[in-house]
Amino acid sequence: MNNIKTKFSIKDLENLSGIKAHTIRIWEKRYNLFEPNRTETNIRYYSLSSLQKILNISYLNNNGYKISKIANLNSEDIPIIVREIAAKKDGNNHYINSLKLAMFNFDQSLFFTTYDELKSEHNFSDIFYKVFVPLLDEIGMLWQTDTITPAHEHFIVELIKQKIVYNIENSLDKNNLIESADVYVLFLPDNEVHELGLLFTNYELINKGFHVIYLGQSVPIDSLEFLKSQYDEITFISCFTVKPEKDDINQYLADFESKILKNTNNKLIISGRMTSFIDNNSNPKIASYQSTKDVIESLQQVLA
Repeated sequence: MNNIKTKFSIKDLENLSGIKAHTIRIWEKRYNLFEPNRTETNIRYYSLSSLQKILNISYLNNNGYKISKIANLNSEDIPIIVREIAAKKDGNNHYINSLKLAMFNFDQSLFFTTYDELKSEHNFSDIFYKVFVPLLDEIGMLWQTDTITPAHEHFIVELIKQKIVYNIENSLDKNNLIESADVYVLFLPDNEVHELGLLFTNYELINKGFHVIYLGQSVPIDSLEFLKSQYDEITFISCFTVKPEKDDINQYLADFESKILKNTNNKLIISGRMTSFIDNNSNPKIASYQSTKDVIESLQQVLA
């Protein structure tokens, strides 16, 4: 329990809710919505319950509730109204807020409860794109602003990973492989460990019954050469989030071309932040995209 963050600055509340600190102070003074505590050195801080309240208030405000009306609500009624609105409409922001609270509390039960609610309304692909991806984008910004620790990020990422793996296993149980000469080999380059996007690509391909060889994190190019002798045509798929580094990425692609693609029917599809550092790519066997979603869309002809 000592690792759970229970004290938040007003800047933390701003980063988490999207409501400016100046506005929070006005609401606090005018409507007595929050009661900040003070440290022994008289520095103001907010509790976890205040964080939960500001997230709910933000949700109501974004759904047409004036702050004056929210201020007249009983505190215990606010989360009830939030759930009612979320049940009637697209409540993705509500779910994202619940998952953020689960992250801050290291609360697996809240994560699983929220996920079960999502599962009752959406298929897994929609959950990934509409909830998990925006959540991970927010988490990236929260980490950059020192609002969360690496422990928080790892906690929520591992839970999301578990859900992807679970859905992959279910797809394997339900689907037979399509008879196809094409094989998909999914891997991350040396020292790259950010695999959620690759795992989800694995899920999408397996869900359609295609033959996928998932190699996972930190795979050297030389380790892929053996596969050339086993299959006539391979589509390699990778994600470059932090590796190869920008000064090395073009040499990496040149090495991949000479060792894996040359004189074969093989192709390479890559996505991720580091692809923006690729020099003009004229190789028809190498395609780069910004996101996992873009990769999946590029494969739609095959996946249809």
